Amino acid sequence: MTDAPQGPQAKPGILDIAPYVGGKSSIAGVAEPMKLSSNENMLGAGGKARAAYEAAIKNIHIYPDGRATKLRDAVAEKHGLEPERLIFGNGSDEVFALLNQTYLTAGDNIVCGQYGFLAYRISALGCEAQVKLAPEPNFKAEVDALLAQVDERTKIVYVSNPSNPTGSYNTGEEIRRLHAALPAHVILVVDEAYAEYVTEADWETAFPLAKDAANIVVTRTFSKIHGLGGLRIGFGYAPLKVAEAIDRIRLPFNVSVPGLEAATAALFDEAHQTASRELVSNWKPRLTQALRGFGLEVLPSAGNFVLVVFDGAERAAAANEYLNTRGIIVRPVGGYGLPQALRITIGTEDQNRAVIDALSEFAAT
Repeated sequence: MTDAPQGPQAKPGILDIAPYVGGKSSIAGVAEPMKLSSNENMLGAGGKARAAYEAAIKNIHIYPDGRATKLRDAVAEKHGLEPERLIFGNGSDEVFALLNQTYLTAGDNIVCGQYGFLAYRISALGCEAQVKLAPEPNFKAEVDALLAQVDERTKIVYVSNPSNPTGSYNTGEEIRRLHAALPAHVILVVDEAYAEYVTEADWETAFPLAKDAANIVVTRTFSKIHGLGGLRIGFGYAPLKVAEAIDRIRLPFNVSVPGLEAATAALFDEAHQTASRELVSNWKPRLTQALRGFGLEVLPSAGNFVLVVFDGAERAAAANEYLNTRGIIVRPVGGYGLPQALRITIGTEDQNRAVIDALSEFAAT
């Protein structure tokens, strides 16, 4: 008896990668749970984006503009950027993957914070590169800790600013100091997915720093304040040579027709952005204060979410289960090395009050 053929084998290390697990979206027996697990905009997409999406239906039989010209010009106008230096992707996740695919070879490495976004690591490992994590003892990426991990094989340093899932952020001065100390061959990627929610006075976008730099990429997404997570649109602002290199491997039609139209409309929907920002700025401190009043540790957050740290992993798991019994879905973050914590998206008034009531009851147990 001969052994059955094994078939094709994945590249070394691929099967060792833990797949990304998105936020839970359902609870057995609950028809309409409160989904506060994915940092989505609880107001949804704005009216202008929805109208543009509906109007695009008549053209979904046509391939999209591979250069995303309409959205490219709109983003350039909105942020004062050179259109030819923009990279568009199926979410900013694809921009990270394209960067890794373009610049990493086996044996190279990326550096990111201990609790940095998992998407950076997954595609880097897929390129047979190593991932070097800088310690974050204060739940924040530290400049010196990041620099200490950089070596001659480092190709990319990733910084989430603000950071998911911790909610911490780095000041403009810290980002400038990090960039100034990096070797010229290392690309600094500043992921600003939550930029539109930031109100802290010492936070700065890295767009101006990137304008005259040969090794900075700044990324943004339409999934957060614009409420277009389901359409998967993100972009990066990169040095021209980087953008041109990535364009050689980017799939030709990686962003959809409805996505391009909705994102273009959303970009200038100031009323929706203001309402979304105000919801978070009004309720984040109220939710934080209430939960701290119950004796819970809530980390300061510059995003549209808070990270609640419990007294151990078992207590966090119990809190998560209790919230589920109340029809509330939040995000356990054990995959980030934080099994003792839960991430909670800022929701609508009713949703936030439900979280407060549930955790008040749980804290008393």
